Amino acid sequence: MLISTPLTWYVMHQWLQGFAYRVGINIWIFLAAGGVTVLIAMLTVSGRASLAARANPVKSLRID
Repeated sequence: MLISTPLTWYVMHQWLQGFAYRVGINIWIFLAAGGVTVLIAMLTVSGRASLAARANPVKSLRID
């Protein structure tokens, strides 16, 4: 994120300069996107870890 945020800001800034009605890009947009991404990743990993912790190891090792 440290590499992609400045690069993305620069590219988006240059692209938006071509429009008649310009919109500014604030840093909070990048922080919000990064925060949502981290939140989704943490929820996914914790959910999978919870399922693995509650699983019965005998059922996993038994051969049917």
